[in-house]
Amino acid sequence: MTEQAPPFDELQRVLSQSHALTDAAEAHGTLVGSLCSMNCSLDDWLAEILPEGRADEHSAERLRAIFDATSSELGEGSMAFQPLLPGDDAPIGDRTSALGEWCQGFLYGLGTGAGLPEAAELPGEAAEVVRDMTEITHVDVDSQDDPETNEAAYAELVEFVRVGVQLLYEHLQPLREPVPTGPRETLH
Repeated sequence: MTEQAPPFDELQRVLSQSHALTDAAEAHGTLVGSLCSMNCSLDDWLAEILPEGRADEHSAERLRAIFDATSSELGEGSMAFQPLLPGDDAPIGDRTSALGEWCQGFLYGLGTGAGLPEAAELPGEAAEVVRDMTEITHVDVDSQDDPETNEAAYAELVEFVRVGVQLLYEHLQPLREPVPTGPRETLH
């Protein structure tokens, strides 16, 4: 039995093989931002991250699995969502950089949603989350701090992103609902 790579590493491998326009962290952030702001489909996501928006059959299957898992985690509302980031065995600098790239992708994906109000127009906490995610795109490791302090700061930021995404997903639900077309039926 072959051991399956962690989701982040698997996504990075698939994206590299598909000559993606971005890396795994930013691609996943783009997916999550798009899922928060609109009824994003797999094809919508692939169009944003892959040249020509297509992947070979095996890669498309893996990308669909990541798309479905992410969509399901967000939709459950049980706080099961986790941003795809490098594992704890990766250097803190790499993980921190990936978190900034994830947030950059998230903000890009969020901005692709039609009808999304400006961050300042979002309700209370939602506006604050978007502002803070913008700041996290500039995150870096403080070489003056000890490793434990940097690890704690990183963990705190990841948790903020995780919870903030779920909050935004819930606040933006009305934007994702399909707009009725045609005349409404009246029931008597």
